[in-house]
Amino acid sequence: MLNEPPFFLFYQIVHCLQRLVLGIKQRKTWALMETSKMNGSVLDNKAAGGGGVEDVYGEDFATEDQLITPWTVSVASGYTLLRDPKHNKGLAFNEQERDSHYLRGLLPPSFLSQELQEKKLMHNLRQYKVPLQRYVAMMDLQERNERLFYKLLIDNVEELLPVVYTPTVGEACQKYGSIFRRPQGLYISLKEKGRISEVLKNWPERNIQVIVVTDGERILGLGDLGCQGMGIPVGKLSLYTALGGLRPSACLPITIDVGTNNEQLLNDEFYIGLKQKRATGQDYAELLEEFMSAVKQNYGEKVLIQFEDFANHNAFELLTKYSSSHLVFNDDIQGTASVVLSGIIAALKLVGGSLADQTFLFLGAGEAGTGIAELIALEMSKQTESPIEETRKKVWLVDSKGLIVSSRKESLQHFKKPWAHEHEPVKGLLDAVKAIKPTMLIGTSGTGKTFTKEVVEAMASFNEKPVIFALSNPTSQSECTAEEAYTWSEGRAIFASGSPFDPVEYDGKVFTPGQGNNAYIFPGLGLGLIMSGAIRVREEMLLAASEALAAQVTQENFDNGLIYPPFANIRKISAHIAAKVAAKAYELGLASRLPQPEDLVSYAESCMYSPVYRCYR
Repeated sequence: MLNEPPFFLFYQIVHCLQRLVLGIKQRKTWALMETSKMNGSVLDNKAAGGGGVEDVYGEDFATEDQLITPWTVSVASGYTLLRDPKHNKGLAFNEQERDSHYLRGLLPPSFLSQELQEKKLMHNLRQYKVPLQRYVAMMDLQERNERLFYKLLIDNVEELLPVVYTPTVGEACQKYGSIFRRPQGLYISLKEKGRISEVLKNWPERNIQVIVVTDGERILGLGDLGCQGMGIPVGKLSLYTALGGLRPSACLPITIDVGTNNEQLLNDEFYIGLKQKRATGQDYAELLEEFMSAVKQNYGEKVLIQFEDFANHNAFELLTKYSSSHLVFNDDIQGTASVVLSGIIAALKLVGGSLADQTFLFLGAGEAGTGIAELIALEMSKQTESPIEETRKKVWLVDSKGLIVSSRKESLQHFKKPWAHEHEPVKGLLDAVKAIKPTMLIGTSGTGKTFTKEVVEAMASFNEKPVIFALSNPTSQSECTAEEAYTWSEGRAIFASGSPFDPVEYDGKVFTPGQGNNAYIFPGLGLGLIMSGAIRVREEMLLAASEALAAQVTQENFDNGLIYPPFANIRKISAHIAAKVAAKAYELGLASRLPQPEDLVSYAESCMYSPVYRCYR
């Protein structure tokens, strides 16, 4: 130890003294330091750029010209610094930094700027022909150089979004046990029952602002993937940072492992989760109750908890149970609803008429279908000042047993009952289309190839511009492809899907399909909730988010047949959504961060995390 450089030796001694004196109280002291710093007005940081909401240590507010110290537990230096993804810059460490932080000899002598590193990595990624290889390469980058990962994703969002999220993330979840390298989030299983609060303390970050949690029972349209569903929270939170500007350190992915009913996984020797059938009933409810209480105890009232890919029966129950006591949001129910409503509002400018003039038919009556239907009815009720019971009658749903009608009401699950209208029983989708004659057809079934040629032709027979949304993910589960929708409707369909499709040429014209991706909504919604200090999520906020997104579609987009704006502008879009959501939180009296900023759009932009490298002392 006497041969160590004096600078390094000093911090080693300080670190040892910290551990001896503070012991296990260290965490509490740091939390107190964070709390005291957070109590200062957040608006004081408004002038600084790119810091994220409540940037406790000022790391993200520093510019390239403002020197910062790469703090971890102590000052990171040497080999440790190169292994720390939050501070590692690879070959972008300059000469002075290499001397100051004992990096000489640990790196090749060449210097590469962040821009050159980005160019090199994009070239490498494009060499991979298999999407899963690109996914693994991106996850590896995230684990070794966090800022470069987000710089890459932000600057190339349209190209990389399908890699880090749907559709590739579906395959990644299916093979998560094989590609698992190191943990990227917290795994809370039945083994941790009774000590979840302590497990949460094992996560190295204290100032958590958003949690995405899944139990893996209904991953996209792929079913029960158990513990391997972790790819979904990890992917969602990378988008919270890249698209919504939340700091990576404020995001926590969590998987609740209560077992799996997937026999293939139970018999897989490489499966990383509990090898038992799913816990249900009281055991499940008690574990979730303990989890929700522990989250509030550890991270406070204003931490946003996003439920993701829970099975229908649990998704509705959890949202109903905790929406009055926690800041909770279900992306499958509410996020999907908000982004689809936005597409519908935008599509009306192409179709003509008002929302109340439309008739909607859904294939799929689960959490996504009923969530979208309810938000449509709410918006229609708001516009027409009619009772929601009346506006619901403009929306029809088809499930596995046929059209949902009043004669089936006694046997229906509770979330389907509001959609049981007076009508004779109808079995198949095609017959339902012919009977109801909808102007808009929306697929949330999770079953591919269900919008057949006959169904699309029927829609086109009584609509000049039939609106067709095939929203199920991944691409293999989409109700129809973009090419099928345009071809079978003779180029008249207004089409959007959940997963991306390439442009389609039909009859000499190129059609660019829209993508009703939840990534348009949840990053901006989350930013708006956090920057306003909202304590609850309300449906009015979802409506505000839908309207804000629809307002971002330009005339040029409409001329190209688009009903969603290009993802290239997603950070600007997220800032506008965040501003509208925050404004609604202040209007409803649910915002705790006072006073309200005068310009919410500018404030949202100033709160966004910047992935540009920092210079170290």
